This record gives sequence, structure tokens and C-alpha cells, in this order.
Amino acid sequence: MRRHTLTVLFLTVLFFLAACTNGGNQDTVRVAEVTRSVFYAPFYAAIAEGYFEEEGIDIDLTTTWGGDKTMTALLSDGADAALVGAETSIYVHAQEASDPAINFAALTQTDGTFLVSRETTEDFVWEDLKDSVFLGQRAGGMPQMVGEYVLNQHDIDPHSDLELIQSIDFGNIASAFASGTGDYVQLFEPQATMFEQEGLGTVVASFGEASGQVPYTTFMAKQSMLDEDRDLYIRFAKALHKGQELVNEQDPSVTAAAIVDYFEDTPEEVIAEAVERYRDQGSYAETPELNEEAWNHLQDIMDAAGELPNEIPFEELVDERIATESLN
Repeated sequence: MRRHTLTVLFLTVLFFLAACTNGGNQDTVRVAEVTRSVFYAPFYAAIAEGYFEEEGIDIDLTTTWGGDKTMTALLSDGADAALVGAETSIYVHAQEASDPAINFAALTQTDGTFLVSRETTEDFVWEDLKDSVFLGQRAGGMPQMVGEYVLNQHDIDPHSDLELIQSIDFGNIASAFASGTGDYVQLFEPQATMFEQEGLGTVVASFGEASGQVPYTTFMAKQSMLDEDRDLYIRFAKALHKGQELVNEQDPSVTAAAIVDYFEDTPEEVIAEAVERYRDQGSYAETPELNEEAWNHLQDIMDAAGELPNEIPFEELVDERIATESLN
């Protein structure tokens, strides 16, 4: 009788372990991403390669198309984590939110846009933008603030030295340029590479290289959620780091093959070129850790654009312990 009982107990334990291995103990994390971009390759690679699954996490990913909608999803409990620009946490803080959005993992560490010229220019200098028509980004968003910061660094007033167009929705900027609007446009990848291949324009400069390091895109969660389930977010950061290692260490073709299903209308070779361009200029963070100097630089850029509500210390809106613990 005792032997029978031990056998049943042993089989029960085996069944439990098998259930855990097959996902029976998985935690679902709902992630709202601000847009779909090759700029986020390490995150997609971590999902595709099963790194989150290895940490006991199922990712439920939704593209919310815009910083305001992304933060609304997070703050209204429609998402457990938001992938969005770090500046949005500062805007939320300015509204005196009782449960602030806290940055806990870095994904990108430079601006992700490139300056595309309609005309082929062999010896481009920033001064070429003077008296041109520049198809820019939404006022208050990081791409536009970085764009203005870079132009000001080259003694160009974006509001008086050129014609700045900001009335076009983010999703229609590329098509507007393709249709003939503007002499220059600020684009993310893979659109910039696709325009080059289609003969619609030439990449002449990188806003990421010109503006320096900032916590451009981060994962954030409400403070209460980080307090309630800290281990979950540590495991999340650990899985993300594996994706960061893959993208930063493997050939771009490996990354492209892993994430191609996230970009239905983009050829795999274009994705590889875009990944290589971002990686070579240091856009992808090497670890989930956020940098205090970069955080302060972000606020300098916001302040120069007149969009900084008030200066926020790094430790007030960044939980650096999660990323640190994920690397141990």
C-alpha cells in the first residue's frame, strides 16, 4: 500500500513538472507598444526566440499607435507594461498621477529617425536645410524634439530658417513625402531604407548620431504593478536582455530572420539592413539598464523644445533595481 502511494505521489510530481514545462505556469504580460518598428527588434527577437517563454511569460502584444493611447492603456489597466518614449512618464508625472508610470527597462538609447533628402546629396551639411521644406514630426513627441535640438545645435532655427510642416499624422508622413511634399523628411526604419531602394530619397544624416544618448524607448509600468509583482518584471527584463544580446552580437540577417513575421510587407533583406544601421550607430541598448546621464540629456532636449513641465530626478521615475537584478 505504501509503495502504491509513493508511486502515485511520484507520478503526480512528474505531471506537475510537465505542466509547468508546457506553459501551465505561464504569466501573461499585456504589452502596449507605441508603434511597430524595426527599432524595437530586440523585443521582437526575445518573443520569437522563446526567451520570454523560458522565463515563464506569455506576451500579449498590442500596437496602440501613439504615445497618448499607449499611456492611456497602461494607466487604465489595459496593459501591464508600455513600450513608449520615456518622455511620456514625465508628462504623466506632471499631471500629478497618484500611480505614476515608472521606467524599468531600456530598449533603445538614441533617437531612431534619419534625415532623408529628396535629392541625392554627396556632401550634405546641416546648413543645406535652410530655406528648405522640412516634413517633420508631431510637436511634443521625441522625434520632433530631437529634430529641433539637432537643428539648433547647427544654428538652424526650425521655425524661421525653413518651412516646417507638422500638420501630417505620424502614419501618413512617409506617404506624404513619397507623393511630393517636402524637400527633407524625418523617417524611422525600415521606411528610410525602403525609400532609398525605391529611389524616393537618400539618407543623408542620422538624428540618433547627432543628438547623443537618451532613454528614447523604454518599458514602463505603474508603480503599484511593480510593487505587487516585482519578480515578474525582473523575469521580463531578463528575457529582454537575451534579445538584446542576440541583436547586438549576431549578424543582422539572424535578427531579420527571427523578426520578419512582425513586418508582413517588408522584405527580410530590408529588415536586415535596417537592423544593421541601428546597431552600428548604437541605437539598441545593450542591457535593460537605464542611464542617469542619458535621462538628464533627455530633459535638456525637452527643455530646449519648451516641452519640459518640470525637471524630474532620475530615481523618481526610474526603477533601476529591476534591470540590475535581471542581470544577476
